[in-house]
Formats: sequence, structure tokens, C-alpha cells
Amino acid sequence: MSDIVNVSRRKFLKSTGAGAALVLGVQLIPARLLAGGHGHHKAFLANVFISIDTQGTVTLTCSRSEMGQGVRTGVPMLLAEELEADWQRVKIWQAPGDETKYDPPGKDGQNTDGSRSTRHAFDVMRELGAKARLMLEQAAANKWQVPAHEVYAKNHRLYLKSSDKSLDFGAVAELAAALPVPEATPKLKEPGQWSYIGKDLPIVDGVDMTTGKAVYGADIVLPEMKIAVVARPPVFRGKVKSFDATQTLKVNGVEQVIEIPPLADDKPAAFRALGGIAVIGTNTWAVNEGRKKLNIIWDNGPFADFSSDSYDREMKKRARSQGTTVRDKGDTELAMKQAGKVIEAEYFVPFLAHTPMEPPAAVVDANSRPVKVWAPTQAPNETRQFVAETLGLKKTEVACRVTLLGGSFGRKSKVDFVCEAAHLSKVLGKPVRVQWTREDDIQHGYYHAASAQLLRGALDRYGKVTAWYQNVVSPSLMALFNPAQKGMSDLEAGLGLTDLPFSGVPNIKLQTGEIETKIRVGWYRSVNNIQHAFAINSFVDELAHESKRDPLALFLELIGNSTNMVLDEKEGIKEHWNYGDAPADWPIMPNRLANVLKQVAEKAGYGQLSKQGVKPGVGIGLACHRSFHSYVAVAVQVEVNKAGLTVPRVDIAIDCGRYVNPEGVKKQMEGAVIYGHTIARHGKVTTAKGAVEQHNFYDYSLARMNDAPLNVFVHLVEDFVYMKPCGVGEPGVPPYAPALANAIFAATGVRHRSLPIKI
Repeated sequence: MSDIVNVSRRKFLKSTGAGAALVLGVQLIPARLLAGGHGHHKAFLANVFISIDTQGTVTLTCSRSEMGQGVRTGVPMLLAEELEADWQRVKIWQAPGDETKYDPPGKDGQNTDGSRSTRHAFDVMRELGAKARLMLEQAAANKWQVPAHEVYAKNHRLYLKSSDKSLDFGAVAELAAALPVPEATPKLKEPGQWSYIGKDLPIVDGVDMTTGKAVYGADIVLPEMKIAVVARPPVFRGKVKSFDATQTLKVNGVEQVIEIPPLADDKPAAFRALGGIAVIGTNTWAVNEGRKKLNIIWDNGPFADFSSDSYDREMKKRARSQGTTVRDKGDTELAMKQAGKVIEAEYFVPFLAHTPMEPPAAVVDANSRPVKVWAPTQAPNETRQFVAETLGLKKTEVACRVTLLGGSFGRKSKVDFVCEAAHLSKVLGKPVRVQWTREDDIQHGYYHAASAQLLRGALDRYGKVTAWYQNVVSPSLMALFNPAQKGMSDLEAGLGLTDLPFSGVPNIKLQTGEIETKIRVGWYRSVNNIQHAFAINSFVDELAHESKRDPLALFLELIGNSTNMVLDEKEGIKEHWNYGDAPADWPIMPNRLANVLKQVAEKAGYGQLSKQGVKPGVGIGLACHRSFHSYVAVAVQVEVNKAGLTVPRVDIAIDCGRYVNPEGVKKQMEGAVIYGHTIARHGKVTTAKGAVEQHNFYDYSLARMNDAPLNVFVHLVEDFVYMKPCGVGEPGVPPYAPALANAIFAATGVRHRSLPIKI
């Protein structure tokens, strides 16, 4: 459990709410370091705060960003549960970027990524709530001059047993503030006692979001603020050779044109601005019109010849070459030689764009001290870091306020757009909002990495898979920070490849190849799990067909029933990257994957629909995948005829351990199906002469009403053995595309090994 301190008693914090009386903070730096006075941690107190004011209002400081995943609802539910708080009297205060105060549970920074907010907050927030409740009970006991065990809390009130006396939390908040925090970890509620955890609650921002009151990055308006759009180099690492802004400056509302310096040749792209020509004005329409009239001649730089067609061919060629072995179990080469049949297939996933509903936008006032930033960012501390670098300041001289994010999927953890606003604000001496358009977002993003994969499977004469070989070639997202990185890192390979949960396969060899990055690639919802899940699940279906076996039966045989699959040096893995968590606490459990697969098959009626000849052009496909410690299986039903493809029904089952807000989990799964459908049917970014060829939703389509699945059924699979909450925001995406491809094969006999699937 984490250290919890009484901040109000030490009179350290006054800012989490007007009239705050009791303020508790979670201290995530071990007490022994504080006692030893190591560096700046000597004065450090706490990272996550709750306060209770004299009116009884409970305010939780939310250190993670809300981008539609419901973190501002799920985490407070944990606190309210043990605090015995009235949910209607719990409020959220969004923390600014400051890792010295608001580093959230898990010690993994303020970044909102990795589907880890709830799983890392689960124990900490419940303990925080329980200790605050004990302090309130003790304060009431002192007021009534009775032993503390005579007092109990219920729904925001404190009751004296065997009497009609009661007090509101607010009535004793000041008294509680003078008490020490209980040292011992209190006994937490049993699941049968929970009032909030496991119950459906609407997200706290829902009303504001649906009534237009919610504040996003583009909603921030400051006095004297200017609006800016930027014409960026069409090719990554390109530069302005010359420009003429004469016609631009004639547009009514355009005031100024400013050049933003290009990326320095000796620095990695990271989150830095791409450079270009900014058009400054009084309104968005004017600056967009002005940008159209810029006459710019570009130096397209070292990647001017980058073509995704030739790049894709090179990836596929390298996938057939010897790669670097990242996992080696048994003797795959020998098993292949001894096999009755060896099956081989190639799979391909293109570059993908994030396309959040709200394109990037940020406001910076570079002339204030500290510099003020308002941004829809997943990474407020990285925002401060890169804005400070842009302005030549120290990070501590930059303050970052986090607005709501209108979707992100990983895009808004990269803060290049904030750096643009910072540079322009410094030059102008006024606050500036940089507004990206949809075209800007699609043409100048951080793309999900394309990949080519070669798989081979050995079958014995009974149709059993005796060996599995897989080689993946994909540019590394780590090249953002180290351009010399040309192959997938251990982290990227750990996203669905090295942790392949096939305990039933005796011989496994997994490899990765190298290729240079020529556009910005970066993490994306589910990251490398997308391409790994697509290839693995498609290939299992191919093996089943070749061996004339039922795909469900073969899946279950390959997965096996291991309850803890250990990856160690015996299989060539020196350090098992496990989503940043200890494998001992978050093991790979193939039996859970088998369980969700069986359950989704049953719910979807797989047994009847998988039989051949049910109806021409009708098919059902299965896929399953472990990611972010959760286990997800998908069954997709399709109908294919002359009119094209329709998806009448999708069943998706998830075992994410302990559910905090089931309604939130269901929404994430429904959203994942739509997002997965976009990847499967539409998503593809291509380049020619170095430039991205897509512009807007007319040529980079998303799933729309006329082709999206007609019905989505979400099944929450209870796990009564493993009770930790696991990731939810990302795990639903990876298995959708292969399930769809497998369904199309079942319906038509046509195998699709490349995304997007065109019918």
C-alpha cells in the first residue's frame, strides 16, 4: 500500500478547493527516501489529493486526462466506495501538469496511456478513502466523547451506534484535519459490501459533453488572444526554402505571417514542432483562407523520395529474411523438418492515422510567468518539458492546464502542436491558440507503424500444430527519440508478440527485422497489438482450414489451459516486458483467454453458424487476444453478396479482472468494435514523394452508419480467481480485424491477409 499523509495538518496545500478542511495526499515516494533526505524529494509530500470541506463536499484531484475513457468517473468511484461518500457530493478537480505533486498511483508519471489508470489506482484509492473515513469517524467520536468503534459512516454521514445522533462529513472535517493519518492499512470492504464498485454509473462529464458546456482545447479564449494555423512541410524533415505572403496578408482578419523554425537536423523529432509558416489573425476562417494563399517553395529534405509502395515491398522482403530472435522455445527448425505439412502466410497492416474527433489545438501565453498553457494533452509534464525547450526556459517556468480531450487514441500525448503555440506566443508577445484542421491532423500526424509479417506453422499428420514461426518487420516508434532505432524494441515486441499465449505449442520461434522510419510513427490505441493480433488470429484460422479442423477447437488447443505462462531466459527472454508491471502480479494466463473465447462462441451461437452450408455468403469468424493484462475474444458475423459486405452482429467478451464501472467497460468495448472496424475496412495512410496522400474523411474513411456493425453485444466475463482490474481502453481493438477477416473467409472462401479489407 502507498503512504498517505495529512496535508491539511501540515498546512502544505490550500488549492484543491475553497474552504477545504481535511486534505489527504497519497505519497508515492517511499518514506525511507524522505527520511534520508534524498535530493528534491526531501520536501516532497504527496501526489494525489482528496479534500473534504466544511460543507462536506469531497473533491478528488484527478491527475489523469479524460479523453472519453471515463477515468474521471472510475477512479473517484474507488475513493467514494471506502469513504462511504454520497456520490452526488463527490467532485473532480483536474490536476495541472506537476509530477512533484500529482504523479498518480503506480509511479508511472502523469501520462494517460497504457490502459493503466484504473488498474494502478485500484488499491491506492480505496486505501485513501478508507483512511479518510476512519479519520472522520475518529473526529465524530471525539466530538461525542465516545470510543471510535461506536461510530460508523454511511452515505456521507457519521452515526453513533445505539442512538439517533448523526453528523454530516462537513461538520467534522476540520476536527478530522487535526488528526494523524492511521498508520495501519485498514480492512477494506468485501465485494458483497460494495455500493459503487461493480455498479453502472454515468460518466461525470456526460451532461456537460452533451449540452456544450464541456471545455476542450479549442474552447479556451484569452484576452488579446490571436488565432494561428500553420502550413507545415509536406514531407517529414522538410524545410521552407522561400515563401511569399503578399496575398495572404490581404485577407481580412489576417494580421501577420511568421516562420516557425524547422526540426533541427541533429535532434530527434520527439514532440517538437515540424516548422513551417504560421498565419496569424483574429479568427479561424481568416487564417485558414490566408494559409491557402501562401506561396511556399519547400525543400523536401532527405525523405523526398519516400514511397509507401516501395517501403511496403521492402518490409515484406525483409520479413522473409533472417530476423533477430526475440523468443525461442523448443526446436522450431527440427519440428518444421519433421512436420507432415508446413503452412506459410504473409500479413500486412498499413500506416494508420489517429483521427480523434477534436483535432489538436492549444493555447499558450508565453509572456506570463510561469508560462501558461492550456492543452488537451495526455502528457502534461512532457508538455511543460517541450514548451520550456521551445522557449529556452526551465520546465518549472511552465504551467500546464489540462482541458478535456475530444478523443485522442494516443495522438495527444505528442505535444508538437503546443510547441507551435509557444513559439508563436513568444514572437507575438500575446496569447496564441494554434488550431489544427482535420487535414493537418491526417497529413502531419504520428502514424501507427505499418508492418509485414511472415508466419509458418508445422502440422503433424493428426493436424496438431507442432511449431510456430513468426517474423515481424515494422519501423520502431522509439525512433522518435533515437533515429538509430531501426527494429522493434522489447516493449513493442512485448505487445502481443513475445507474450504469445499459446501454451499448447511445443516449439515457438519469434523474430523481428529492421527498417528505417521515414515518417513520424508513434503509439496508437492498442499499439503493436493491432498487427500482431491480426496476423496470429488469421493464421490460426488458416491452419484450421488446412488441417480440416474447427477453428474454435484449434484455438483452444493452441492456447492450452496454463494458469501462468512464464517467459524467462529459457526462451531467450532476459527481461519480460509486461506492460510495465511485474509478471508475478500480472501473469500471462492462457486459461483466461480460452475462457473468453469459449464464452463469446457460445453467446454468438458459433456452433450452429460455423457449420458449412448454413446460408451462402454467411459466415462467422473468431479471434482472441491478450493485451494490457485483459483477455478479449470477438465473434463477427458477416453477410457477403453482390451489394457488398454487411456485419449484422458482433459479440465481444472481455475478462478484465475486477470491473469498477461495468457500463464504462461496455462503452469501451462498443467503441473498440467501431474503431476496429475502421482499421479493418478503411484505415490506410500512404505516401508518394514523401508526402501523405490522404487529406480528410473523404479519402481516409472511418466506419459510418451504413457499414458499421448493426448490433454489438458485449459480454463481461466474470473471473473469480484473478481479481485485479486490468486494462479496458485498448484491449477491445486488436481482435476485431482478424475476426472479421476470418468471418469473410468462412462466408466466401476468400482469405484477406492485408488491411484494409476491400470488398
